[in-house]
Amino acid sequence: MRHGDKVNNLGRKKAHREALMANLTISLIEHKRIVTTLAKAKALRVFVEPLITKAKSNDTHNRRVVFSYLQNKEAVTELFSTIAEKVAGRPGGYTRIIKLGARVGDNAEQALIELVDFNEVYGKETAAKAEPAKRTRRSGSAKKAAAPAEAKTAPAEGTPAAEEKAGE
Repeated sequence: MRHGDKVNNLGRKKAHREALMANLTISLIEHKRIVTTLAKAKALRVFVEPLITKAKSNDTHNRRVVFSYLQNKEAVTELFSTIAEKVAGRPGGYTRIIKLGARVGDNAEQALIELVDFNEVYGKETAAKAEPAKRTRRSGSAKKAAAPAEAKTAPAEGTPAAEEKAGE
């Protein structure tokens, strides 16, 4: 029985599973998003998020700890430089999993796992462009009431009063 066993073994022995997670993490760091099966994506999220948290404090000890998991100097350098800068203010939740549907060959559930701060579609730029929410209803109705009153005072186009103003 597997009561209380929270590790998804993915049908692999421990060494094979650790190598798989390290390789998927290196690919995720390099490409910022990868497509894999849903089970592997969920297992990868559990594996990679603590490493990204360690990368936020750039010291020798954390670099060595992360290198012991990944065994790839380029990936560690990228993680501690580019990725750590982008996620510095984020208190967790560095990855996003998007389900893609079933794979044609074996009907395995596919998923896209990506680093949240490296996606331009869901980025902060779109949130900044959105107009702020209105605070009260009363201020909006007062503005609407004032706008028609201003429109009544200005002469309409094509009337003799409007032509007279344009001639001045």
